[in-house]
Amino acid sequence: MQIIREAGAMQRYVEEQRRIGRSIGLVPTMGALHDGHLSLLRRCRADNDVAVMTLFVNPKQFDRSEDLARYPRDLARDADLAAAAGTDAIYHPAMEEMYPGGYATYVIVEGLTDRWEGATRPGHFRGVATVCTKLFAVCRPHRAYFGQKDYQQSLVIRRLVADLNLGFEIVVLPTVREADGLALSSRNALLGPDERRQARVVSQALFAAQAAVRSGERDAEKLRGDIEARIRSASLAVVDYAAVCHPDTLEPLTHISGRAVALAAARFGAVRLIDNVLLDG
Repeated sequence: MQIIREAGAMQRYVEEQRRIGRSIGLVPTMGALHDGHLSLLRRCRADNDVAVMTLFVNPKQFDRSEDLARYPRDLARDADLAAAAGTDAIYHPAMEEMYPGGYATYVIVEGLTDRWEGATRPGHFRGVATVCTKLFAVCRPHRAYFGQKDYQQSLVIRRLVADLNLGFEIVVLPTVREADGLALSSRNALLGPDERRQARVVSQALFAAQAAVRSGERDAEKLRGDIEARIRSASLAVVDYAAVCHPDTLEPLTHISGRAVALAAARFGAVRLIDNVLLDG
């Protein structure tokens, strides 16, 4: 497995793979790999001739400097895990490679970014859209892989790729969870023991809403209120939002007449967790 640090070298690598007719799959990450990332890498390996992972902790998508400073970093561990999952190359650019002095160009996806994560984390999706566009330009994939845990992000990336005519497929894979239902996240490792015990309430609240819909509940506002109340029942939880939305536009619903998605974000101490489930009654 190769670790490539310069954009020019990465571009030459993928151009050679394309020249000889190989398909390229891409898994963008910020490192601190867990089983959720590995599920993406294994699927990427299965679907494509060449599996590429990017590893870059993107400062442009952090709204709080302390979160950026606390983000786990361990290149040797991540490289070992990526290699074991069948990754052929890691693109691991330096900060000055991605954002050299005088950098002034950003990508903004309107509409989808107005609510939920976009409202509670100003500038977050501008940072996500910008870094992904740069990574796509360097790595030129045929397919790129994302997890459902970051549901709003996956919609934003789909829109970006469609609107800019980038011409490759976005594959979104199901959320991978710990045994008690907590969605896997690199931030889980930062939870204290009591915070970790209570954090599972987020997935419990969402799955309770899913069960209610499957039993016939169609009042979206009641479902939203029940999700929020259940999360707030955990003494350490601070709820940023709970929502029941249209699965494509993320507009809030009052009544469920078709597909929907339930979203939630909550803080446990200094750690902010997000999760979602599809409501498919």
